[in-house]
Parts: sequence; structure tokens; C-alpha cells
Amino acid sequence: MHKAWTPPLKWIFGAATLLGCFSALQSYRLSTLNLRPADVAFYDILILNLVYWYVPAALTPTFFRLGDYLRRTSTHWLRPLALHAATAFAFSVVHVVCMMAVRLTLWPNAGKVQTVAWTWFIQRLYLTNLDWTLMTYTSIMGLSYALAYYRESQERSLRAAHLETRLMEARLRTLEAELHPHFLFNTLHAISTLVHSNPEAADRMISRLSDLLRLTFDRSGEPGVSLQEELAFLQKYLEIEQTRFQDRLTVRFNIDPETLDAEVPRMILQPLVENAIKHGVSPRAGHGLIQISAERRNGALSIEVADNGVGLSAGAKARLNSGVGLSNTRDRLACLYGDEHTLEFSDGSEGLAVRMEFPFTQAPSGNDGAASRVA
Repeated sequence: MHKAWTPPLKWIFGAATLLGCFSALQSYRLSTLNLRPADVAFYDILILNLVYWYVPAALTPTFFRLGDYLRRTSTHWLRPLALHAATAFAFSVVHVVCMMAVRLTLWPNAGKVQTVAWTWFIQRLYLTNLDWTLMTYTSIMGLSYALAYYRESQERSLRAAHLETRLMEARLRTLEAELHPHFLFNTLHAISTLVHSNPEAADRMISRLSDLLRLTFDRSGEPGVSLQEELAFLQKYLEIEQTRFQDRLTVRFNIDPETLDAEVPRMILQPLVENAIKHGVSPRAGHGLIQISAERRNGALSIEVADNGVGLSAGAKARLNSGVGLSNTRDRLACLYGDEHTLEFSDGSEGLAVRMEFPFTQAPSGNDGAASRVA
């Protein structure tokens, strides 16, 4: 059930008290300009002016609820206008009745001269304050509409942000779902090459692939993990590749310990290492070396995967850029970090290096425990 928002009563009556005190000081000063100070009772004037503002303050929650109801139910301007006019008239009547009751309490005959008729006196009192009463009602209703539209605007912005986040999460899941079959296909292809030539090695690779898939499913759901957990996952993948290459493949890690609890996208290193093996180490006749480094640099996490392979020609680099692994990695980094990330290639004297950099953030504490279990 919808419930209209109304300002807290302490805010309403706090503002009414300030306005009442200000009006009392103004009225007292005007009185002293026309009468002798001894004939002016300041406390009577203060009570009268406080009541003048406390009456609309007491009705403010009702005005806010009325405004909310009209905004939600009215489809044409004529009905709200008529209801506001009727409410403003009723408010002016209630206000003059309350003011008259206070006058009768404070002064004999409410301050009326005996020669003046009551009907004339009440009518004059009503018309004297009518413009201020209507302006007070209009101001309260205008404030209620302004605050309501502001709150609705904030809620729409919040819903839009939530929707954008959900769309981003859906896109990340799609990219991850695209990456997993690609990785699985490549691994199964590597196993198939060993089934006949080296059955024992193929059996070991199948066993390690099973462990790797189990770890992958355990990690599903969260877009980010700690670097420590990502490295543990990568180690499982490298065990499969080292079964294939035996002594031809060496992997070195140069990881700054301060970066181990940094949050990184899930499965972000495996495609880079896979490309280094496929395009760098595999075509190389001799020993292959892959170096993985991570450091914190100016508030950003910098990760590099370098190999001593054959390097890339212009055509090979174009094919690498358009491949599933790197294009997927690039899209995931763009989804998560926007313009605050870089993904660069650098050709050295030997091999190729891929460096990515994005903002350094601490991974949630739950990931650390998972990483320890994996290790």
C-alpha cells in the first residue's frame, strides 16, 4: 500500500517556531511605534504569532497527503484545482477560528472596540489575513510537489542505475559463458592429441581438467575474485599445459605480495596465458618461458603476461586481436572499468608481452577464504 511521505514533525514545528518568533518581534516593534511600550504585552503577541504559524504546521502532514493523492489519481488539471481551492478556503476558515479563540483567551472581547459589531470585526480579521493564509497554503503545497518530484527523480535515477548494473552483470555473464566453451574446446583438443601417443599424460590432463571445471563452477556467480584466487585457478590450468609440454614450458611468477588481495575479474589471466602458449611457446622449437607479474602502480593494478616465443607478425596480431580470448577480455574490462583500464601489446626483442591495468580495489573478504582453500 502506498504511503505518502511527510516531513518529520520536529522539522515542521521547528520552522513554525522560528517564523512565529520572527513575526512576534516584528509585531512588537510595530506596536511600539504606535503605542507606549508599557501598553504592549510581548508575551501575548508571541503567543498569538506562534499560534498563527502552528495552525498550518499542524495541518502540513494532511496537505502533503492530499497533494500526493491528487498527483497519483488525477488525470486532468481541473479536479486538483477545484480541490485545492476548496481546501485553501477551509484552511482559511479554520485559521481565523483558531486565531479568534486565542484572541478571546488573551484579551477581553478579543481586542474588539465595543462600538464595533462582531460580524464586522471577524470579517475584517478574516480578510486581513486571507492573503497570507492563501500564500501559506500555496507555499506548503508547492513544497510538497517539489519534494515529491525530487524524490521521484531520485528513485528513477536509482532504478536506472540498478537496471544498468543488472544489464552489465548480464553482459558479463554472457561474456563468461562465451569464454568457458572456448577454453574447454581448446583443452579437449589438447587432450585428444595425447590420447594415442601418451595415454597416461592424457589421463592426467582429464583428471586435472575435472578439478579445473569443479573450481570454475565453485567460482561462478561473482564478477570479481582476489588475485590470489585467480592465480590459484591459473595454476590448475598450467598443470594441464605442462603435462602437454613437459620440460619445454616454464612459468615464472613475479607477484607483489601487496597485490594478492586485489580484486580482478574472474578468469582474466587464463586467456592471456593461453594465447602466450598457443602463439608464442607452441611454435617455438626450443624452451618456452612465460612470466606473469603484478604490481601496484599509482593506485592501479598492473598485470603483465610476457613470453619468449616467436612473436607476432602484423597478420598474426590482427588474428589474435579478433580471437575469442582477447576480444572477450577486452570487452569484460570495458564493462567493469570503462575508460579507466588499458590493455596493451608490446613487442620486445623476443616474444610478446600483454599488459593490462585497471583501478586497484580490495577483494571482498569471502574471496580470500576461497583462495586459501584452492591453494
